Amino acid sequence: QVQLVESGGGLVQAGGSLRLSCAASGSIFSIVVMSWYRQAPGKQRELAATITSGGTTNYADSVKGRFTISRDNAKNTVYLQMNSLKPEDTAVYYCHGVVRSTYRSSGNDYWGQGTQVTVSS
Repeated sequence: QVQLVESGGGLVQAGGSLRLSCAASGSIFSIVVMSWYRQAPGKQRELAATITSGGTTNYADSVKGRFTISRDNAKNTVYLQMNSLKPEDTAVYYCHGVVRSTYRSSGNDYWGQGTQVTVSS
């Protein structure tokens, strides 16, 4: 089994910054891709940012230029640096990973428990 544990959420004023972390542990051979999703109250969960094992990144238009996703492969950890935060960034942020537990595995999906980010105006 694989566990993803997020940290770093909190309350911040508009214009401020937060850094989220997500550490993966357990039966890990390799991590194919890691992503941050977010879900605002009354809305569907949406993809915010993705990073592949090779370091290729992709961002939602709503966060492009303000958020930066990065990963430390040695620590099996992904980060989301969030700058110039806006009230509309308020959401529960979830870490997602596609993880191979063995060299034969193509990868399984895992989710973290979520961390709340609240941006006040």
